[in-house]
Amino acid sequence: MMTELSLNVLDVAENSLRAKADFIQILLEINSIQDTLTIIITDNGVGMSEQQVVQAQDPFYTTRTTRNVGLGIPFFKYAAESTGGRFSIHSSPGKGTKVQAEFKLSHIDRMPLGDMTSTIYTLITFNIHVDFLYTYIVDDKSFSLDTREFRKILGNIPFHEPEVASFIKEYLEVNKMEVDHGKTY
Repeated sequence: MMTELSLNVLDVAENSLRAKADFIQILLEINSIQDTLTIIITDNGVGMSEQQVVQAQDPFYTTRTTRNVGLGIPFFKYAAESTGGRFSIHSSPGKGTKVQAEFKLSHIDRMPLGDMTSTIYTLITFNIHVDFLYTYIVDDKSFSLDTREFRKILGNIPFHEPEVASFIKEYLEVNKMEVDHGKTY
């Protein structure tokens, strides 16, 4: 079982990449008043039929040939529901997929968020031909990183170039700190 929610985000985003998505949105919202932590991952990949959506939530089903069981989505669902939260997948063939998990923020069984900065950094710098829109919200503060905007500025300079990768990492770290003041969730 994954020990941090950021690893679930990485797993779902990797599913999006396998589904040939070239644009992935990741929204993370913490609302202390409503006592919720919400993660929404939306992609423009090949999508799934209703049957595939059901199968994706079954821990004993996988489309992968490298292992017998696909545990990422079922664990993510379990992690949300075990805190009194909710989980949903909406998808249709040719239109992409939206995975949403809501956790009760203060629930004793909620896994820690983990290192979202490293997760987003890894996704961006290892998948340089895919665009990402990452939005991080804590109560009334937020920031977004949109790789499409970075592309306009950088032109053909890839995100894994050391100076660019370093800038992306610093951008994520500094903005996260401004939004959550270094609090861990």
